[in-house]
Amino acid sequence: MDTWRYIPLSTNDAALNMAVDEAILNARIADQVPNTLRLYRWQPSAVSIGRNQNPQNEIYLDTAKQLGVDVVRRISGGGTVYHDFEGEVTYSVIAKVSDLGNADVTTVYTKIYGAITDALRILGVPADFSVGDAKNCPNLTVNGKKISGSSQVISRGVVLQHGTVLVNVDLPKMFRLIKLKDLNCTLATDIGKRKITSVQAELRHKISPDTVANALAQGFKAILKIQLQEGELTAAEKSAAETLYKEKYTSKEWNLSAKT
Repeated sequence: MDTWRYIPLSTNDAALNMAVDEAILNARIADQVPNTLRLYRWQPSAVSIGRNQNPQNEIYLDTAKQLGVDVVRRISGGGTVYHDFEGEVTYSVIAKVSDLGNADVTTVYTKIYGAITDALRILGVPADFSVGDAKNCPNLTVNGKKISGSSQVISRGVVLQHGTVLVNVDLPKMFRLIKLKDLNCTLATDIGKRKITSVQAELRHKISPDTVANALAQGFKAILKIQLQEGELTAAEKSAAETLYKEKYTSKEWNLSAKT
């Protein structure tokens, strides 16, 4: 049984979260660290955009500034995501694709979402895997409503997949920040109510981020048939993350340019 490094739930700002994910990816490509499962939260709350998106088209940037919400560009693809400090636990998986059994991208998504599905089962929320389509990445749904989404990048045989588990959802705030074509905030919120759910909405009671994190760890162990050994970033990863933080993820050129 393979042993993965497990970096328990932590809280950082958006730029550091993305810098750490990229630092781990580069370290795994160089075979300096094992496959890693990392769990984290975002403080302040943030909006992340996919690597090829134009933030001017996706985000109400003035509103984000007024609300103190970070804006960051990911190195992964996919669409715009609102990350609420109170309402989300994020996971990142950094692993050799071959260790997940197949080089096919859909298979990688299926394996990882299998672990998330099991975590939600542990919490008492039955979810279904949706394979997505040309416009939408694969995701997990409950009665047709999205509860977990993700994006990924594969580099030199190593996948970084990071994704959300919605613990609670502040739809009005989400759609004050994220632009939907030809829809105002009120209409977007109404649509969101029909298309998005959360763990708390399904359970009808509050649940702590730590409880969700524990369930995620159990789900990954069970479905991927791995052991998790609690660890932390290496000195080299910390140094690389600091450099990426200063030179990339806090820069307007990276986060706010129309093209990267």
